[in-house]
Amino acid sequence: MPDDFLPLAASLSRDYLLHHRLCPTALDTSGHLIVVATDDALVAGADDIAFAYQRPVALERVPREELERLVERVTTRAERSVELARVGSAADDLATDVRDLANQPPVIRYVNLLVRDAYDLAASDIHLEASRTGLAARFRVDGVLVPAPEPPSHLHHAVVSRIKLLAELDIAERRRPQDGRIRVRLEARELDLRVSTIPTMYGESVVLRLLDHGGRPVTLDELGMSSQVHDVMTHLSTRRHGMVLVTGPTGSGKTTTLYAALQRRDASTEKIITVEDPIEYQLVGITQMPVHRHAGVTFGGALRAILRQDPDVVMIGEMRDQETAEISVQAAMTGHLVFSTLHTNDAVSAIPRLLDLGIPDYLVSATLEGVLAQRLVRKVCGGCRIAYEPSVDTAAAVAGHFVGRVTLARGAGCAACRGTGFRGRLGIFELLVVTDELRDAIAARASRAQLRALAASGGLVPLRGDGWQKVVAGLTTVEEVARVVQD
Repeated sequence: MPDDFLPLAASLSRDYLLHHRLCPTALDTSGHLIVVATDDALVAGADDIAFAYQRPVALERVPREELERLVERVTTRAERSVELARVGSAADDLATDVRDLANQPPVIRYVNLLVRDAYDLAASDIHLEASRTGLAARFRVDGVLVPAPEPPSHLHHAVVSRIKLLAELDIAERRRPQDGRIRVRLEARELDLRVSTIPTMYGESVVLRLLDHGGRPVTLDELGMSSQVHDVMTHLSTRRHGMVLVTGPTGSGKTTTLYAALQRRDASTEKIITVEDPIEYQLVGITQMPVHRHAGVTFGGALRAILRQDPDVVMIGEMRDQETAEISVQAAMTGHLVFSTLHTNDAVSAIPRLLDLGIPDYLVSATLEGVLAQRLVRKVCGGCRIAYEPSVDTAAAVAGHFVGRVTLARGAGCAACRGTGFRGRLGIFELLVVTDELRDAIAARASRAQLRALAASGGLVPLRGDGWQKVVAGLTTVEEVARVVQD
């Protein structure tokens, strides 16, 4: 393929090319436009490209990976306004060749472009993965990894060094993992980039987590809860004491839900303190304390300290060890409302998890008020939503959540959703309320199966059931629910 690509037509975009699996590259000797394509390319897209350039096209077949690489090379040549500046950083004394290379304009422009593109796509993470062929770039958008603009091959090491310089990491150390952070301003927004590097067989791989401190934390009304779950969670959030837990894997939105619950409290009349790692949003009227492990500030140590601050409500970012769990339970016993998270697959599993952490059964029984398990699923794009009648197997999967004939929804793919058919995410939930019967069962060390049976008899709707309800409502798809909720 030629190194000098044609300028990209104004009517075309990166998302359009990736959706249609086509990419214009150059003119051949007869004046035809060379367009590379995959075997499953949309023919209509080739006609659109011919119209955009006012030239006949000649198609050349390439593998999908090659097409994505060419699309990134074509689209990243376009001029883009990127104003990205590190906050509060002085000019480094560039004493080595690697520092000089990392501060060259092409490298700076690429890193700025990468962060800007990730922000524009509402990506949660940027992945730079070292491989035998170079440095691959991907964004995590709505929980799924998608291709990102890749750096020129001769700048791979310089890009990693640039990021490490901004994060104040040791650029000479490539044999051990490192963690750091970059505070940047993007236009009027302030971002916190959490940087993690690890050594691999082919070089260093880097992941940047994007935290938008200028963003607005969502409310319980915006999370996608059913009316029943919403009402009960609102009631739990306003209790005077006890412990409320949110469970789920990493990236399932647990902290967002806790923030939403905290907003149900009156910060003007109550002392609310959080311990977080990291602080994802700044909450007005709430005291937020970050964890600094290198300085010896752990969740347990911070929790001991803030209980001497006379709080009414405490939020602990994660209950990961026995010390944190014990102090949390003691706080709940002494008149505080405690919010925290656990890593369990469902709501009922939080109970044996607390017992495994060394909390006596009678204390779990006395303090636990409710457990909310959750996952995030992608929403069907509103711009290209189409209705369809499900197959017999699909209809059987969601049986019991509709009456009579059902019509489901899926996205056809459009520019707004980058051809994926999905745009944005919403939660699916499983809320366990600790009733008197459950308290007796916990104190009696009932088995997990017995606890689950009691919860079901009390009206608990499991994660998959809540997911099917959202499928029938046209909010997400059967495939999405099956992807995030395992049997």
